[in-house]
This record gives sequence, structure tokens and C-alpha cells, in this order.
Amino acid sequence: YMGEALAEAGADLVITSRTLESVEKTAQTLREKYGREVLPKALDVTDYDQVAQLAEDARAWKNHVDVLINNAGGGLGLTPTNLFQRDPGHIRKLIDVNLVGMLFSCKAFGKIMVKQGSGKIINIASIAGLVGRDRRMYDTTGMGEQPIEYAAAKAGVIGATRDLAGLLSPKGVYVNAISPGGFKRSGMAPSFVDAYSNSTTLGHMGCDECDLKGAVLFLASSASDYVTGQNLAVDGGFTMWK
Repeated sequence: YMGEALAEAGADLVITSRTLESVEKTAQTLREKYGREVLPKALDVTDYDQVAQLAEDARAWKNHVDVLINNAGGGLGLTPTNLFQRDPGHIRKLIDVNLVGMLFSCKAFGKIMVKQGSGKIINIASIAGLVGRDRRMYDTTGMGEQPIEYAAAKAGVIGATRDLAGLLSPKGVYVNAISPGGFKRSGMAPSFVDAYSNSTTLGHMGCDECDLKGAVLFLASSASDYVTGQNLAVDGGFTMWK
């Protein structure tokens, strides 16, 4: 949906996924719906050589790169998410995907942006990196454990965003983060949706189709030209009273 927001605003896009087949379908949908040029690429964000090649391909495609959105996530693995039962390899994998991959992308694309003297980097973090999760809400609604390393990785994204902004902003490259709160998904237990909604000041969970678009457009556009090193929580007020 973030890609949709940018395409609707007139941007041509390079989009990625782990498999080329899935990202090609998304690219075709964006082309047909918004009439923009879309370049699909398969990418493993934990492989720096792949990330560096993507950055060069993106630069060569239009001769410049205006915006980078680091939105790779997942890497949960198949072992239990309780830290004491967790496979160490799955702990490392989740951190690699959610934090190291973001750093790889900032390194590869940031060099291009510094050279051209402009650019906007938007890192997708999470309110899990801001506040501890109320595990009573998860334990009593069938949502199960949530991995500790996810919170660690997203807190790292927020910290890296601030520090990277100090490095790159004097060179014309803005770096900010967005921390989504809970967004409603199909299959969520109604009791969890109710409990989470009641913990927000707005009284409901976020909506994928609409609630991140405005934040992305703001940070990607000239509307945010005096904003850098910030973390924008899009959470319905969940963290406001934490």
C-alpha cells in the first residue's frame, strides 16, 4: 500500500520481494492501476551484494534515486517465539532481515543519494521498538508469544535512523522512520482486536489500505523538507499514554 500511495502521487517505482514471481504481479497491478513505470526485482536484503546491485540498477534506470523505503520484515522462522525455546539461527535471521538489511540498504542507496546531493530515506520500524508489549493482551487472546528480537531489531532501526540522519542530512539526504502500531489483519482473534483497540486513544486498530499512506507521502515529499532524524508513530495514540 505504500507503493500504491507513491504511484498514485506520480512516482515511478522499483519494488522488491524475495521472489520475482510475486513482485512481478504487484508491479503489473501498479502499472495498470496508476499508469506508472514499475521495475520489479527479487531481493534478499541480508545479502549486501544483491542490495548494492539493486541500488545501481535503480540509479541506472532513471539516473537518480529520490526515495528509499526500507520495509523488509518477517524472518520469524518456525521455532517457538519464546526466547528460551527459540532457535538461535532464527533469532539471528529475524535481526538480519529487520535491522541488518535496513543498514545494507542505507549504505548502498545512501552513497548514491549523497553523490547526487538529495534523497529521502524512510525506515519502517515499529512501536515494539518504543514500548514493551503488554503480553497479557497476547497471552489471553490466543495471539501467543511475540519474539524479543523483533523489538530489539526495531529499536535498532529507530536508533540507526537518528544517527544516520546526523551523518547524511548535512549532505542533503533526509532520514526518518515510521513506527506503525497494531494494524488489523484477517485471522486475528476478535478478542485481541477488541483488547488492542481499547488500548488506543482512537479506539480502533490501523488499516493497511489507508493509515500508512499519508505518513509515507509526507516523509517522501517536499512537505517534510524541515524534518529529519524523526520517528513518526502511526499508532492511533497507543503509545501516547505508555
